[in-house]
Amino acid sequence: MKSLFGDNRQADILSLMRGGTSLSIDLLAQKLSVSDRTIRNDIKTINETLGDSGIIETDLGICSLRIFDVDSFQTAYSHIIATDDLMNSPSRRMDYIFGKLMFSFSPVLTDDLAYEMNVGRTTLIKDLKKLRKTIEPYNLSIIGKTSQGLILQGSEINIRRYVIENCYDALFNDYPIDLEILDTIQSNFTRHPFSDRVQQQFKKYFILMMDRFLKGHFIGHLPTYYYALAARDGFGFVNTVVDQVGHLLQVDFPIEEKIYMLMPIIGMRTPTNAEELYNIKLDDKITPLTEEITKAINDQLDIQIDTYEFTEEFMYHLMFMINRLRYGIKVENPLIEEIQKKYPIAFEMATIAANVVSKKFDVKIPQSEIGFLATYFGVFIEVNNLHHRNEHMALVCGSGIVTSRLIMVQLQHVVDSDTRVDTFMPNEITPDKLNAYDVVLSTVPIDFDLNRPVIYIREIFDEDELRSRLKKAEYWQPSNTSMDDNWYVLANLLKEENFFDLSDYDTYTSACDFMMDCLIDEGSVDAGFKERMHDREKKGTMIFGHLLALPHTIQTISNELVIAFGIFSHPVDDVQIIILLGLPKNVEENDKLLIRIYDEIMTIVKDDDLIKKITQCKTQPELLRVLYKRI
Repeated sequence: MKSLFGDNRQADILSLMRGGTSLSIDLLAQKLSVSDRTIRNDIKTINETLGDSGIIETDLGICSLRIFDVDSFQTAYSHIIATDDLMNSPSRRMDYIFGKLMFSFSPVLTDDLAYEMNVGRTTLIKDLKKLRKTIEPYNLSIIGKTSQGLILQGSEINIRRYVIENCYDALFNDYPIDLEILDTIQSNFTRHPFSDRVQQQFKKYFILMMDRFLKGHFIGHLPTYYYALAARDGFGFVNTVVDQVGHLLQVDFPIEEKIYMLMPIIGMRTPTNAEELYNIKLDDKITPLTEEITKAINDQLDIQIDTYEFTEEFMYHLMFMINRLRYGIKVENPLIEEIQKKYPIAFEMATIAANVVSKKFDVKIPQSEIGFLATYFGVFIEVNNLHHRNEHMALVCGSGIVTSRLIMVQLQHVVDSDTRVDTFMPNEITPDKLNAYDVVLSTVPIDFDLNRPVIYIREIFDEDELRSRLKKAEYWQPSNTSMDDNWYVLANLLKEENFFDLSDYDTYTSACDFMMDCLIDEGSVDAGFKERMHDREKKGTMIFGHLLALPHTIQTISNELVIAFGIFSHPVDDVQIIILLGLPKNVEENDKLLIRIYDEIMTIVKDDDLIKKITQCKTQPELLRVLYKRI
């Protein structure tokens, strides 16, 4: 895209967004020939400049501009247009400083830097302070005094890693690479089906490697375990490409530079192309690792996942993730907050998986990688939900055939096309008839008990509300009454006798024992429940944090989920709320309900205001009022 404002990319972004159209970050990056990360950084800077006048909102990678104050927005917009792009933010100045230091063989004087950048000495010193903090996690440092000159210190591989992850676009975006070299690289890619993402990343690594090597910044000797990569899949491809380009340049690139060029291949994201995926051999350690992960999730959350439910794509993802972590390859996850918010239990499952991988391979798993793992568990949860849909419904209507037809027309907007709905008059229904359906809708009271969820509706109803209540019906248990309009399923499962005021107890253990004794006495759980809970606690604490504990184990009395709430008047052993779960023995048949309950608990944990309100409850009715969120 030809820039409307020269090198002022932020002005270009605002110009594109002012048309009122929502645009993806991918499309903006493509139009402006930069990376997604650069676009996100630009949007952050734009929003800082706009202040209260407007904002570019980003949701699941889609951007839209909202203007709150037209006059103030126009003033901010004019300022952005008039700003010189190169030095208009600390991040761009830091990129310039880093580039200057990494290309220099001798100390760089701060006065010379300030002159080149056209900034004051005080501004430069502040930028240097920020830059030092930014490069510290990469084991890089800037040594020397401002009056005597500065030197960038650190290994070459860490310098390159910092560039790839932070400032490649700023330093190398317009790199004048020879077309014959590009053609050589591309011709090799035509014979190897790597994804576009891998190809783009490979070219970045190649340009950086070539520039640094030809200018005398050699990568040098690598840690011993790197050299084993020469035997890995993909090294033959790298060796061929590097040797061919070396022939064009009349340069022999050493083995270390070739190993470096393997990084974007071994650390790639899981390919979406099946041919590309299955051309890569799966590490023998991954299948048993997957089994360890499923066992850990079962042990800690009592959610049953059979290994076969994980696709090979998940196992390949594990392999590539471990490679990335071993060799310091960072992958951005722009959807991390959205994933954590939408799939809290999937994120918890991913955290458990990450702990297994971390212990087994002695690597630290960042939040971005946990987010990617969570997407796979999110798919598992969604697929599990699809298997439990309400596919057969009964409609009881007491107002005649015309009214029942009106309801059926409305239902077509709510239920799937393959959902079967049978209609009955009140004098036609019996318990046996209605118990044969997944869910019962009725406009009139039903005088007998059913072991199916009943949803009472009006002849003309709110479609969104019914859609949500049908979703909630998927988590119904036989002991429930008819379905209400409360979003919290766990509120439906909490009996009044299973609420406990723990003000008289001074330890978490004694309070749990009291709750379990009461549940055993009332017949909600079996006599061995308490012993199993103690054995479970020995395997690891069930204190979640945020003042909440979630003790849980199997109960053999019934095939229903038993929930009990206990609340201390003040924190005891870092706990003020105990949510105790008695899980049915055939827990795999209740996975969907259990996942929903965990999701609701995760929602509670993240809401400090809700936690505070819950801790003030003294009775079950008070708690139910707090745990009410209209569908």
